[in-house]
Amino acid sequence: MAKIRSHNTSVAPDRRALLGKVHLASKALGLDDDDYRAVLERITGKRSAGQCDAGQLVAIVAEFERLGFRSQVRATTRPGPASHPIARKARAMWISLHQLGAINDPSERALEAFCKRQVGVDRLHWANHAQGFRLIEALKAMAERHGWHQDVPSGLSAAERTELLKDRLADLLARRRAAL
Repeated sequence: MAKIRSHNTSVAPDRRALLGKVHLASKALGLDDDDYRAVLERITGKRSAGQCDAGQLVAIVAEFERLGFRSQVRATTRPGPASHPIARKARAMWISLHQLGAINDPSERALEAFCKRQVGVDRLHWANHAQGFRLIEALKAMAERHGWHQDVPSGLSAAERTELLKDRLADLLARRRAAL
C-alpha cells in the first residue's frame, strides 16, 4: 500500500513560510495569475514559486513589498465586522431589536453567537447567501413577535422599503415610550 504524503512535507519550514508569504502577497496585491507569474519570471527567471529556492523567494517577497505589500502580521487582532449587504442588514436589525428590548446584548459577538445558533456558521463573514437569508428571516420573525411588522409592499424601491421599516420602528418605539 502506497503512503500518501502532503506536497509540503518535503519543504523546509523557512521555505514553506516564504512560499506562503509569496502567495499571500500576490493575493493581497490583487495580482492575477499572468501578472503574478510575470513578476516571478522577472525576478527569478522561473514561472513558479515552487521551483524557487529560499533566496529567490526572499527576493520575490522584497519585490512584492516594493509594490506595496505590507508583510507585518497583526498578532491577535480580530478582523472587523462583516460588511457584505446581508451582514449590514442583519446588524441593523440586531441593533433595532435591541432598541425594542427583544435582545439584551447589541454587540457583534452576540450577533455572531445568534448566527451560529441559527445557521451553524461561527462568523458572519463566512455565511453564504442562503445562510444569510435564513439569518435575516429569523431576525424578521423575532421583530414580528415584538410588534415590528416586516411586510412591505412589493412595488417600493429598496430605499423606500428601508424608510418604511425605519418609520414603523420609530412609531413602535414612540408608542412604547408613551405607554410608560
